Amino acid sequence: MTHADLEVVGRLAAELVAMHHALDPLRFIHLPDAAKGYAGYLGSELKKARVVLLVAERASDHGVVGYTYGRLEGRDYNALLDAAGKLEDVYVDASVRGQGVGEQLVRALLARLSEKGAPRVLLMTSTKNEFAQRLFARLGFRTTMLEMTRETGET
Repeated sequence: MTHADLEVVGRLAAELVAMHHALDPLRFIHLPDAAKGYAGYLGSELKKARVVLLVAERASDHGVVGYTYGRLEGRDYNALLDAAGKLEDVYVDASVRGQGVGEQLVRALLARLSEKGAPRVLLMTSTKNEFAQRLFARLGFRTTMLEMTRETGET
């Protein structure tokens, strides 16, 4: 990913945010200007050595059709987790889904995080996103935790 990709990647990230919000609006935030916010945030992440940001481009015109974002994380005592890589985002434009783009992005991210010293890579995925879960399982990820959410006003 380069700075030139950030506008398109910001749009894709906004689609990812909207998709999650639609799955569970009580759990996932709604960001009214997510594209601009994500473009700025990911632009600042580009400079960090512990971060991996990759894009997938369409061969015909080199247009960005997907991205992935991962980073090295240190030991987290609250999560009982040693240092690891974390796959934060992977998203592919609807026009190319089902063509292996997401798998290629995740495989490339895994390789880069491994090169940076990650002994393992973790991710979180929505329980309602079965398509993504099948992809991650096919790539060797296993379920290790289950997040549960409850609104505090419930009785």
